[in-house]
Amino acid sequence: MQESGGRDLQVVGGKGMGVLAAPPAVRAAGPAATFAWDEFFAGRLANRHTRAAYLAAVERFLAWVSPHESDLARITPGLVGRYFGELPLSTPSKKLHLAALRAFFDVLVQRHVVILNPALSVRTERYAVIEGRTPEITVDQARRLLKSIPTGSVMGLRDRAVVGVLIYTAARAGAIAKLRLGDFVHDGTQYLLRFAEKGGKARSIPVRYNLEQFIRDYMFAAGLEGGQEDAPLFRTIAGVGPRLSGRPMNGVDICRMVKRRLEAASLPTMISPHSFRSCAATDLLLQGTPLEDVQYLLGHADARTTRLYDRRQKQITRNIVERISV
Repeated sequence: MQESGGRDLQVVGGKGMGVLAAPPAVRAAGPAATFAWDEFFAGRLANRHTRAAYLAAVERFLAWVSPHESDLARITPGLVGRYFGELPLSTPSKKLHLAALRAFFDVLVQRHVVILNPALSVRTERYAVIEGRTPEITVDQARRLLKSIPTGSVMGLRDRAVVGVLIYTAARAGAIAKLRLGDFVHDGTQYLLRFAEKGGKARSIPVRYNLEQFIRDYMFAAGLEGGQEDAPLFRTIAGVGPRLSGRPMNGVDICRMVKRRLEAASLPTMISPHSFRSCAATDLLLQGTPLEDVQYLLGHADARTTRLYDRRQKQITRNIVERISV
């Protein structure tokens, strides 16, 4: 069985219990080190993408450090610092690798394999992102896109509903793709969309009136009203007609649809589904909405992440340069 990082898994303890084979340096440190390895990679890291990234980082470090010091207990902060000084990666990648080493050595400390964490005091270059890299879509462009979608077919109604969800909930494309009929629900006072976000988070976002109409028009045309609650809400198109298939749209399907609709509306195709999150955040902040409210809408654990979606600073800078009298 293969993990996403390419490493083989030794399956022990029943179906689905994958334990990563420890490298020689860990095995040489004794049973406690091997236990810590299994505990960290097979037990503590539930997200497979994080597990793959941390595994690659730790294995890369152990391969580098082996000719210099083969005993885990004798690895020093100076040696770890030297490693990062030679590591030919970008600053964000170095920070990820350092986080992986700190977390791994923390487990080794807890299991009494090493006395102190040699990566704890190591620092990498400072890295600050003032503004996100997501291509920007303006409020006017978002309005143009919505108005440009023809609604004479079930495909057009579906696409308008999906774009509406992107605009008015600031949800990620992946979360929209996971929506089921039962996730469009009335709580007695209003309609909600229940999203399953990344990291196992679940959030309910109120549906504004025009978006409610978009979704209801699409569901009526597609014959989805009264369907099974676990059936997919947004489905792919099958054959000519066009008609809906039983297969849910995925994140790639949504991205391709958005690109197709942007091109038809003569809008920049560099815009992505993620651009609507930045548009919603900036628009709300310009209206004086508290940052913490925007943070909750976007589902961010840290307000610093929300600020990356705020394009007000770019707009101010453009206003300033337009005043230059040359």
